[in-house]
Amino acid sequence: MLIDDLNKYRIILASRSPRRQQLLRELGLKFDVVVRDFNETYPDSLRAEEIAEYLSSIKAENFRGEISDNEIVITADTIVWCNGRVLGKPENHNDARNMIRQLSGVTHEVITGVTLFSLKKKNTFSESTKVTFEKLTNSEIDFYIEHYKPYDKAGAYGIQEWIGVAACSRIEGSYFNVVGLPVQKLYRELKEFLR
Repeated sequence: MLIDDLNKYRIILASRSPRRQQLLRELGLKFDVVVRDFNETYPDSLRAEEIAEYLSSIKAENFRGEISDNEIVITADTIVWCNGRVLGKPENHNDARNMIRQLSGVTHEVITGVTLFSLKKKNTFSESTKVTFEKLTNSEIDFYIEHYKPYDKAGAYGIQEWIGVAACSRIEGSYFNVVGLPVQKLYRELKEFLR
């Protein structure tokens, strides 16, 4: 079985995200968390999934020359793409409010780029999920920000929190991708990666 084969390797998850860590654990993987700081800028010419894949790939490159032949690094980067632009992580309450206002009443895309990296190969892919929010009032937006402080989340929200329960009216695609890691696709890609 794939999980047994994978657990013969030292899996390194390069993410501080407790949500990604939980999803990998639920997949049955044993892994270590090792994080490298990196510059999250990207070329202005990139759009949508190109941005998520680029950032994920750059994260993986930070491990070049540091891993052995029995190690596999998994990196990921999630962006929110709304009306032709990226909504990253908010810097403060006002920034978070502005982001959620842009998402209120519209459909946006949550895109996660993932890179699998070993001594022998590298594979980068992405998953996109469409998410639709109902219209939110300013007081609802402020309630969410004050109680959930979504400053570490792309687009200033976590689908698994109050805002997802109260305002998300439609999801097209992988729910887990919106949480932060497209585990179904990751599982398939890991199968290919070990071949």
